[in-house]
Amino acid sequence: MEIVFPVSGVEAPIWLPPLVAFCLSLFTSMAGVSGAFLLLPFQMSVLGFDSPAVSPTNMVFNITGIPGGVYRYLKEGRLVWPLTAAVVIGTLPGVIIGVFLRLSLLSDPKPFKAFVGLVLFYVGLRLFQDFFRTRSANTRVEAEPSDWKTDVLVFNRRELGFRFRGQEFYCSTPGIVAFSFLVGIVGGAYGIGGGAIVAPIFVTFYALPIHAVAGATLMGTFTTSVVGVVVYQALAFTPAGAHTAVGPDWLLGILFGVGGLAGMYLGARLQRLFPSAWLKLMLGLIVSFVAARYVWGYLL
Repeated sequence: MEIVFPVSGVEAPIWLPPLVAFCLSLFTSMAGVSGAFLLLPFQMSVLGFDSPAVSPTNMVFNITGIPGGVYRYLKEGRLVWPLTAAVVIGTLPGVIIGVFLRLSLLSDPKPFKAFVGLVLFYVGLRLFQDFFRTRSANTRVEAEPSDWKTDVLVFNRRELGFRFRGQEFYCSTPGIVAFSFLVGIVGGAYGIGGGAIVAPIFVTFYALPIHAVAGATLMGTFTTSVVGVVVYQALAFTPAGAHTAVGPDWLLGILFGVGGLAGMYLGARLQRLFPSAWLKLMLGLIVSFVAARYVWGYLL
């Protein structure tokens, strides 16, 4: 049965959004990414939804779907709360700036698609670099659940550290916050909350284990998505919102989120059984393909 979604004007079978979101988030959640960075191109290119309202709709997907993955990581003791806090503190102000950037400089769909393509190229590059760095050391892991729990060692204004599977990991707290702020700006405009960029950076630049940081990046994405949706929805009641759709398509976003909820829960549960490097290689190929389409379309 096909329905017409009220804000976006998209006409599609009611089962399509949950199915697409489930398939995407099942794999991306294993790398600490909700799948929103691939869901946005699907909405724009396949469904033809390219108004500014597509960004908050993507965030509604995050809000609805991410709790499934976060719950699983929390249950297994793999949610690093200090890392989550640092990400949230940095991305919250950034995502608000990103929202206004989206409405002022990126309201025309064509340059916005080019912007999306550049962001995806960046994400793909990080994923490829991480794959080649870790492929020789990546093996199938089987361990008792207790071996996967994280223990916080230190968290202050200068550094945060935790222990995971017998190893200790440390990083700069101000560095995480500052970088998350920049990512929040991009994520706010793109409609992904920033997790798709934060997760690869944690693994490549900070050498943090993806099995330990996935929950933190998902939680950070969830928090910033809530703020992003609130800002977009508020702007829908302003004079600017009277001329173009800026509020989310709640029905479409929630249907995406229902599929994402199931996909992220299952992905978080299965994550330990899959080598993260090979998952990142697959994501890198998909991301690069989508990015090439958008940038090439802008240049033509």
